[in-house]
Parts: sequence; C-alpha cells; structure tokens
Amino acid sequence: MKSILVTGCAGFIGSNFVPYFLQKYPDYRLINLDLLTYAGDPDNLKEVEGHPRYHFVHGNIGNRELVEYIFDSFDIQGVIHFAAESHVDNSIKNPGVFIETNVNGTFTLLDVAYKHWMEAPFSYKEAYKECRFHHISTDEVYGTLGETGLFTEETPYAPNSPYSASKASSDMVVRSYHHTYGLNTVITNCSNNYGPKQHDEKLIPTIIRNAIHGHPIPIYGDGKNIRDWLYVLDHCKGIDLAFHKGRSGETYNIGGRNERDNLYIANKICEILDELYPILSNPTLKSRHSRLRSYKELITFVQDRPGHDRRYAIDATKIENELGWKADENFETGILKTIKWYLDKYND
Repeated sequence: MKSILVTGCAGFIGSNFVPYFLQKYPDYRLINLDLLTYAGDPDNLKEVEGHPRYHFVHGNIGNRELVEYIFDSFDIQGVIHFAAESHVDNSIKNPGVFIETNVNGTFTLLDVAYKHWMEAPFSYKEAYKECRFHHISTDEVYGTLGETGLFTEETPYAPNSPYSASKASSDMVVRSYHHTYGLNTVITNCSNNYGPKQHDEKLIPTIIRNAIHGHPIPIYGDGKNIRDWLYVLDHCKGIDLAFHKGRSGETYNIGGRNERDNLYIANKICEILDELYPILSNPTLKSRHSRLRSYKELITFVQDRPGHDRRYAIDATKIENELGWKADENFETGILKTIKWYLDKYND
C-alpha cells in the first residue's frame, strides 16, 4: 500500500480528485492535510468518510512539525499539493495570508519531502526512488493575453494580482527544488475550473445561486473578460496522468479549449435555468417576481475588479501529445451537469 499526501482536499478540486483517485487506484492510501479554512468544507468529502484508504488530518501545511509527523507516521511516498488560498478578491484585501500559505506552506512541504526521501542532492534513499512531488498551479501566473494567442509552458510569468504572484512564487520554489536538489517534481497549470463542489463565492455558483433566489447577478465591468473553462473531473484526469507519467521537472498546462467571456457564461446559465427551472415553477420567484420572464433580467454590471486580467487561454498541446490527455467535456455539456448539481444543492 502506497501512501500519498494530498493537501487541501476539502476544497473544490481536491474533493473531486479524492473519490476519483481512490476508486481508480486500490493500492493507494490518501492522507488529506487540510486546515478547513473558508474554502474547505468537510461535507465535500462525505462520500469517502470511513473509507479504509482515506485518512483526514486537520492542520496547516506550514506547520513543519505536523508535516514531518505525517511523513514519518504514514511513510509518505508521494505528494499531490492542492492546498492554496485562491480567491483573487480576497488576495487584494488581505495579501499576507496568500504569501504565507501559497509560498511558505509550499516550501515547508517541499523541504520535508526532500529530507524524508533523499540522502543528499540528487541522491534518493533506496526506498523512495519513485517518490514525486506534484504541485497544482494556475494559468493566472502568466498574466493576461490580448485578443489572440495562448499560454504555453514557455510563456514568461507575469502575475498581476497578489494571488497569482503567490502562485508564481510557489511554482518557482518547486522548480528550484528540482534543479538544485534533484527532487522529482511536476507542475500543472490549469485554466478556470468549474463543476460540483465549487465554493459559493466563485462566478458560476454565484450566478446559479443568485438567479434562483431572484437576486442580482453581478458581472464585473463589461462582462467581456475571457477565461478558458475546464470541467473539474477533466482536470483531475490530467493531474492523474501528470503525476504518473509526466517527465520529472516538467510543467504541463491543462486547459479545456473552451474560451468564453463572463457575459456569455451568465446568459448561458440563465438560458438553461429558464428551461430546467422556469421562474413560474420556482417557489421563491413566482410570486415576488411575477413580471420576471427570464433569469437573464437579473444580470447586473458592477464595478470592475482592480487589475482584472482581460483574457486567459491555455495551449494544452504538450499534455495532449505527451500524455494522451483530452478534455471529455466541452463547456456546453459540462455546464449542464454543473447546473443540475447546484440546483439539487440549493433546493435541498
């Protein structure tokens, strides 16, 4: 039985990854270290509660004593590092915690892994020769794009928010441990994820929640900011491939090839809600909003976010060609699954 430390898996992507990984790999035991901050919800992992190969540890990735205890007690032989402060607006208001968690926390994990697995730089202990540290990052480290072009693994870093700067910094620390010490690392930079279990504050859950409750749907600026949308389970499959088959020291960009602007996202969700959950059958709205004919009428433009990057888009050619990854969902199929999941959640 091989023990893998996964971090931050009560959050959005990790909580989708854990059930997928446990089911696919019966020889793995997953140890989830999570501080359960505002973005971590234990209910996200209800489906694996009591699972014989899943163990939860409540704690901070920056707590070196705790991380060392986990490595020693469970004989950790791999790390998949999801844990991060990730909300851009929060990073603008309180950047310090982003540096502490994303940079210093990542350093602590790397350094403990290096000392547990290796005797000296470029010299693995015999029992740990296959151990790997996989760092989950974001396309936001590359900055912003114009109307054309894509982010590749060779795109220079140009982070524009405290959040993306902290993630770019953590990527560089991971890179340094590979080149200086020979640690077996891999980095994946993903585009915007969406799907079940995402925190309520994010764009797509906010649109769905506000719509069905009859509240204004806030869209920053002119709504023309473009993101490349990636269904979360497709991302999990890409992480799986990179962790097992990616080349040591390499970075792989994972993107859905689904560029959509925020206004399109809002309109598409409202169109689907008009069909799946019409206003006249919505008990919250049918009396209070008798004149409302479509959820689209709730779309409201609000003051833009400071430093709001205009466009992100990922070129996933490298992971597609080298590792055989391909997104199974396009945006239109993935968003339908997502809306149905949130309707069940918000109407429970």
